[in-house]
Amino acid sequence: MSITETPKAPEPRSHAVPRQRKPSFRPEIQGLRSLAVLMVVTYHVWFGRVSGGVDVFLFVSAFLMTLQFLGRHDRNQPFALAKHWLHLFRRLLPAAVTVIVATLAVSALVLPPTRWLDLIAQGWASLSYSENRLLQRDAVDYYANDHSVASPFQHFWSLSIQGQVFILWPLIFALAGWTARRYRLSYRPLLAYIFFAIFLGSLGYSIIFTATNQVQAYFDTGARLWEFALGTLVALILPGLRFRRRTRVIMGWVGVLAMLACGIVLDVQGAFPGIAALWPTVAAALVIVAGQTESAAGIDRVLSAKPLVKLGDISYALYLWHWPLLVLALAWSGKDHAGWLSGLVIILVALALAYLTTRYIEKPWREWKWPEVRKRRAVLAIMLAVAVAAAPLSGWNFQLEMERRAVEAQKIANNPGSRVLDTAYAAGTPAADAALLPLAADLTKNWVSLDGPCTEEIAPESRLLKGSCFEQRPAGEPSKRVLVLGDSHAQQWSGAVKPLAAQKNWLLYSILKGACKATPRDLGGSADCDAFNADVQKEITRLKPDAIIVVGTAAAPSSPAEALTPGFEEMVSGWLGQGIQVVALRDNPRFSFNMAECVVREGAEAQACRPPVSNNFPASSPFETLDMSRLPGLSLVDLTDRICTPTECPAVVGNVYVYLDDNHLSAEYAASMADEFAKRLLAAAGWAG
Repeated sequence: MSITETPKAPEPRSHAVPRQRKPSFRPEIQGLRSLAVLMVVTYHVWFGRVSGGVDVFLFVSAFLMTLQFLGRHDRNQPFALAKHWLHLFRRLLPAAVTVIVATLAVSALVLPPTRWLDLIAQGWASLSYSENRLLQRDAVDYYANDHSVASPFQHFWSLSIQGQVFILWPLIFALAGWTARRYRLSYRPLLAYIFFAIFLGSLGYSIIFTATNQVQAYFDTGARLWEFALGTLVALILPGLRFRRRTRVIMGWVGVLAMLACGIVLDVQGAFPGIAALWPTVAAALVIVAGQTESAAGIDRVLSAKPLVKLGDISYALYLWHWPLLVLALAWSGKDHAGWLSGLVIILVALALAYLTTRYIEKPWREWKWPEVRKRRAVLAIMLAVAVAAAPLSGWNFQLEMERRAVEAQKIANNPGSRVLDTAYAAGTPAADAALLPLAADLTKNWVSLDGPCTEEIAPESRLLKGSCFEQRPAGEPSKRVLVLGDSHAQQWSGAVKPLAAQKNWLLYSILKGACKATPRDLGGSADCDAFNADVQKEITRLKPDAIIVVGTAAAPSSPAEALTPGFEEMVSGWLGQGIQVVALRDNPRFSFNMAECVVREGAEAQACRPPVSNNFPASSPFETLDMSRLPGLSLVDLTDRICTPTECPAVVGNVYVYLDDNHLSAEYAASMADEFAKRLLAAAGWAG
């Protein structure tokens, strides 16, 4: 996967071959790369699994980079870090840029507009070697786009980690070199101590992080550093290792068989990069330590075969191409996995594109001598490569911004949203070709947000709640302090509350946690949610807001089932007993399919995007089961008639997307209900209108 060159590499000494070996090209390492990339590609395409091949690449890239710097040190050559980095990234970028640009072009044709913003963000992250950080953030972001839909840029996470290490490792080599000269220390032993410390520290961190948050740890650079450190340690100790030929033959075969078995035996995606990742990396180490056995029975004879060595030459480009081809082919075909025949076609096309990219883009660019003359020329060459990808990324973003402005300019006339469901609505007819709001590309980001984090007296004291509290403050002294509480379904209604709060001079604030309904005790469904709710109750007791707005029911996806949220009466009674008024909102209908993508795919008028009310929402509200005489101070608000008609629940109303996914109202649509929401809330609560 990495295009770090396979340098002349030492081998372990063998009792069976007493003569001193000449340092020579190690074709079996190139074959090892080929085997690893074949594992990655075949497991992705045919088995929908992760193989552990990427871990082998990380290990091998560090091994080879270490040999480069050891050779420079042994020859008393300057490390010339700036020149090294410029040369390295000048070689890495052309193939990556080619794949990024091609992927953007095909994605614009194949992927729905609802995925375009995420695609652009991941394109930038891939170009800047920060894709792993973006995926790490989204892995724990409840509000991120559907994780089940893979991005065609997702595989850049490992290249991003490699790029970051390609910056860090040379700095360590150079710093160790300076230290060795300054204090008259031996360079190799010093490096061994440094990287052994990195290995132990990173492995320990990785084990703990993987055990506590494996999904996020998977993309974490710190949790992967030990794999690189292991490769460096093998390079450092390799010249001093002594194994008999028979032992090395066995080591080579054990290493390769262990590599091949890793993805079958282990749940790589669910268990790495903790201690389980030692399996493929140690297996790769065995193969490298086994080296060239000069035995007819050695695995090195297989790995040194010309086809595998040639495949190693294009392994970087093959890794780059295989994943977007797979993702885009599945998106185009509507399938969730590739069959044996379609998978074979994908692999063959990836091989062809990898060869063409290596032969006609990467190789000519690598052999171009002009940038090697001066550093500023190398900088210009890198800037040129970056610009090739930056231009379409910037242009696509600019085009979306222009569309956004054009639609916003016609919003009042063409996008009334829920207002058209008012029997008294008498505004003019929207233009026949009016665009829908928000733009399809903006849907996944169309969440309601308040002005900023909570400050002053409402800033939470609890550590668990920090980062979950946001406010909208009035200009002067607030007339009320109103808290919106609960999960994302409470958050979405903030879009209707915000205008009323501004009009009435309220201090509006929210304490929200995705997928965590407000409950009075251990009814949140997870220990994390229960702990959050417990601290919320303490904050309520401390601050005693004038009113709390909460969603009081929970609808079931594509079902008429709906119920009060767990412990609702107990929770509300507790707040009312503290003199806090409570406004409970009825939940909106939820669906088992993405309503927004239904519109993008089939059109707003398609029957599939207008499911009948009777099949998806009960005629009577669970609120009707409440004994309101026992809950004085509780007000109920039901806006179902502003989401659904008497017969159906359309995905688009008044040229506005009702939903941004399968169950959340778009911020745009929630805002269109603000006037009616204000009327009903003020009437229900008895507050001054």
